Amino acid sequence: MILENFTNKILCGDSFEVLKQIPDKTVDLIFADPPYNLQLKNELYRPNQTKVDGVFDEWDKFENFAEYEHFTQQWLSECKRILKDSGTIWVIGSYHNIFLVGAIIQKLNFWILNDILWIKTNPMPNFKGTRFNNAHETLIWAAKNQHSKYTFHYQSLKIFNDDLQMRSDWYIPICSGNERIKFNGEKAHSTQKPEELLYRIILSTTNIGDLILDPFSGSGTTAAVAKKLRRNFIGIEKNEFYVQISQERIEKIIPFPKEIFEYSIEKPIPKVPFGNLIEKNYISVGEYLFSQDKKHKAQVLTDGSLVWNEIIGSIHKVSATILNKPSNNGWNFWFVERDNDFFVLKNCEKNIEKNFLQNISREQEIIEIFDNLYKKIRDEN
Repeated sequence: MILENFTNKILCGDSFEVLKQIPDKTVDLIFADPPYNLQLKNELYRPNQTKVDGVFDEWDKFENFAEYEHFTQQWLSECKRILKDSGTIWVIGSYHNIFLVGAIIQKLNFWILNDILWIKTNPMPNFKGTRFNNAHETLIWAAKNQHSKYTFHYQSLKIFNDDLQMRSDWYIPICSGNERIKFNGEKAHSTQKPEELLYRIILSTTNIGDLILDPFSGSGTTAAVAKKLRRNFIGIEKNEFYVQISQERIEKIIPFPKEIFEYSIEKPIPKVPFGNLIEKNYISVGEYLFSQDKKHKAQVLTDGSLVWNEIIGSIHKVSATILNKPSNNGWNFWFVERDNDFFVLKNCEKNIEKNFLQNISREQEIIEIFDNLYKKIRDEN
C-alpha cells in the first residue's frame, strides 16, 4: 500500500497486521503505549466503597506472560523494520510490563538511549494500603542501532527547562480536567496520556514534517500533538469507538504557525574565517598579532596568513608551531593591541558573529513587514 494512504490518518485494525503493510524505513519516530498486561482480576474499591475506574478492558488481557511476550516481540519487530535508520522509538509502560519490553528491545538490537521516569504529580492512591503508591511510569527511548544519527534538540530542551539540562525525571500530572475526553459523562479511554508528555517527546526528538507512528493510538493523543506541532502521523487502533473519538479530536486541532518552528538555538553560528576580520577592518594587513605573554609576534599578510620566524601559515598552524603541538585554536592564542589595551582575537570573531546575527534579525524584520503588508492588501481585496 502507498504510504500516502496511511499518513495523517487513524487506521482501524489490528496493530500487527497494519504494521506489516507499512514500507521499510519510512517512519522517523515511534511512540508506543501498548497494553500493560496489568493482570487485574477483581474489581477495586475505595475505602468509602465507591468503585475505582481502573483498567479492566479486554485489550489489556492476555492468557499468560508467554502470550504477552510473543505479542510484544511481533509488534516491536515490525516497528524496527519500518523505522528509518535515523529514527528512534519511545515505549511507555509500568512495572507490569516494562522490564519484559526492555529485554525484547535489546534482543532486537535497538540501542537504548535513556529511560525516562514520568513522575505523576497527582497519582491514583493505593487504596488497599498493601504496597507503595505507584506514582510513576517508565519510558524507554531507543535508537534503531548503536550508530544511528538520531534527532535530539538538546539546546532547545535546555532552554525549555530554564537553561538547565533536561533530566530523565519528568514531573507531569496524569490526564484530567478538560483534557480528559469523556463520553456520556465517563472517561472515554482508561489510559489516556497527557498531551504534555507527548509534547515534550515530539518537540525534543523530531523535526517539522517528520512522520510519527503510534501503533496503539487509543484516544489519539500522539496524533493530536503531532498535528499541533506540524508533524505527520500514522495512528493504528483496533477499537472503532476510539478511532471515532480520535478523529473528532484531531479535526479540532489547529497547527501552530510554521514560522515558529525554527529551532534557532540549535543552529550553529556560521564559522568566521580570519580573512573576514581583514575585510571588516578589525585587523589591518601588515599589523602584528602577539602571544599573550608578548614573547611571540606574527605579521598579517594580505591573504590572511601569518609570518613568524620565516614560518607562514594560518593563525592556527602558526600558533601550533610555536606551541610545538599538532594543532591549536589560533583564535584563543593570538592577541591584538588597540588603544594601549590587549584583546584576544576571539573577541574580534564574536563581533563578526554579533553583526551577522543582527543582519539576520533585520532581514527577518523586513520579511515580516512585507508579509504583513501582503496580508493586509489581500484581506482588503
